[in-house]
Amino acid sequence: MAMAEASSSAEGLPTSVDLVEEYNASGVAEILDELDRELVGLKPVKQRIRETAALLLVERARRAMGLSHEPPSLHMSFTGNPGTGKTTVALRMANLLHRLDYIRKGHLVSVTRDDLVGQYIGHTAPKTKEILKKAMGGVLFIDEAYYLYRPDNERDYGQEAIEILLQVMENNRDDLVVILAGYADRMDRFFESNPGFRSRIAHHIDFPDYDDKELLSIAETMLGRQGYQFDTKAAAMMSDYIARRRRQPHFANARSIRNALDRARLRQANRLFEESAGPVDAQQLSTITAGDISASRVFSTVEPNHPEISS
Repeated sequence: MAMAEASSSAEGLPTSVDLVEEYNASGVAEILDELDRELVGLKPVKQRIRETAALLLVERARRAMGLSHEPPSLHMSFTGNPGTGKTTVALRMANLLHRLDYIRKGHLVSVTRDDLVGQYIGHTAPKTKEILKKAMGGVLFIDEAYYLYRPDNERDYGQEAIEILLQVMENNRDDLVVILAGYADRMDRFFESNPGFRSRIAHHIDFPDYDDKELLSIAETMLGRQGYQFDTKAAAMMSDYIARRRRQPHFANARSIRNALDRARLRQANRLFEESAGPVDAQQLSTITAGDISASRVFSTVEPNHPEISS
């Protein structure tokens, strides 16, 4: 993409650049709009994406004007609980980096330990190198990256994968961005045990948990994409469901909401078959009622001092 030129030097290089115009032309705003449509909240995360875009636009302007420049290292760490949008943001980040000419292809390769680490001698290096080959020109997203390092197992081959990754992250940082993801506390311990990773990752982005209001908005958005909606009482029941489910083990933010809605749709379908004495219309086929939600096991135990909402 050519830089907007207000005037040119004798060498034909621009002497000034309109950064706002370049921002608008880059497609960054479109990517951020997509994120806003896909993900509720996450204001600190979206701000970091804007800052990254600004950094790359300035770097591109300096290059176009013949100023000294060095591509910044953009290896990242995404920390947060499950279901907070880390994979979605990684996908959008890959698109953004491609739009701003930082990476050649802009694709995302998402892996876990099992994709990189072998089970016997001589197995790890080819597995890791094959994944890196697929990721070149794009973004490599390693979920639960701390499982690469298992110091308690003397026969573990994760360290071999780590050494290969570190070498490629250093030597090919202009052609590959690596994003490590996982729980914040475990990632901290991982970085303490692997200072090579810490020194190569300058961008640490924390993904906060969603609050109850945001989770209800996520639920309504998910249903809307599937062509469903809550009735009035169902929305109130879902709000109560969220408050209760958050206090239970293994809550995974948007992922848990998606699972809850899948089960509510199953109950709705069963209810329609059991209650229907004749044809059903589009409204009935598309509406989740309070009863479809209140049948969840989350409501099987009444919590002290927690008011029940009638179905």
